[in-house]
Amino acid sequence: MNFLKLKDCCTIIVGQSPESKYYNTNGEGLPFFQGKADFGDLYPTIRVYCSQPTKIAEKDDILLSVRAPVGPTNLAPCRVCIGRGLTAIRPSENLLTKYLLLYFKYFEGQLQAKGTGTTFKAITQDIVKNLEIEIPSLDEQRRIVSRIEELFSQLDASVATLRKVKEQLGVYRQAVLREAFGKIESRVPLGTISISRLGKMLDKEKNSGMPRRYLRNINVRWFCFDLSDLLEMKIEDNEEEKYSIARNDLVICEGGEPGRCAVWENDETIFYQKALHRVRFTDGSNPKFYMYYLWFAAQTGQLKALFTGTGIKHLTGQSLVKIEVPNVNRETQDNLVSEIEARLSECDSIEQTIDMIINRSKAIRQAILKQEMGSLIC
Repeated sequence: MNFLKLKDCCTIIVGQSPESKYYNTNGEGLPFFQGKADFGDLYPTIRVYCSQPTKIAEKDDILLSVRAPVGPTNLAPCRVCIGRGLTAIRPSENLLTKYLLLYFKYFEGQLQAKGTGTTFKAITQDIVKNLEIEIPSLDEQRRIVSRIEELFSQLDASVATLRKVKEQLGVYRQAVLREAFGKIESRVPLGTISISRLGKMLDKEKNSGMPRRYLRNINVRWFCFDLSDLLEMKIEDNEEEKYSIARNDLVICEGGEPGRCAVWENDETIFYQKALHRVRFTDGSNPKFYMYYLWFAAQTGQLKALFTGTGIKHLTGQSLVKIEVPNVNRETQDNLVSEIEARLSECDSIEQTIDMIINRSKAIRQAILKQEMGSLIC
């Protein structure tokens, strides 16, 4: 087993950024990579070219990110120009590129720890050149690479299967709502069972009164609210009822993703801006019933016919009241809401488990590298 410094077993090309006047996006010159920003799973995505390259990496050279962040790697997809955020590494004949690439991935965390700097972490070229690499025989390198690639392939196949299951969960959610709403033939315009109002126009110069927290379009998600970044606007005393949201109000997005909605279930009163509709039901309806129906109508494209605007779409107040919604009694609404939420809750639980496993795939890769390379390197 040989320990060699990187400079003794590889050709090292230190990146250098050309003058920006030589950059282009029309394919003139060589593809140019400044740093990690364009990295993919194995090869970076080509976005920019350089007509007068300074430092050049050849096809399948290892591209090591040496600053902001330190450690990630990719392979050069062809002959490319590299900026100062990258160092290209070309192994000698006794060192397989794939083995060295896996070696860097195994030591990515340790490389990151070597970074210095207050604003952007970076490693010096002396650190790169003097990294010690343990080099087994070529046959052993091939065995290690083959085993790791086999395990990675199995992991990737498992992740792909989980992503397909997530897609199927989306189809199942639509089926749940289709079953709940599809057989209800009686319809009424939303405006006949509710009163809707747009929120207050934001005008910092003209608005007066006490600063109060308010909802923006971005705060309304499907079925829930994101209250992590609420802002304040001035509300006068005589405007509180007009522009406030109370428990059981249905809040609907006017733009952005028109129709996206949630039911306010808090006792705290909050205000809302003009990008949102506040809907209050006058017939004692369960607002969640219509929240789920609007999601179903949005998913199936039924709302699109009511949108206005050529670029950015809007659901105006005039269009909102025309939406044809199912007409059933409160008891039926409550029963359907309970059934919908029970089934969607099962979907959410499965999806959370899938996301947790997918998010752990990076840690699993590191565990594979540690298992297959750790004993050799230690």
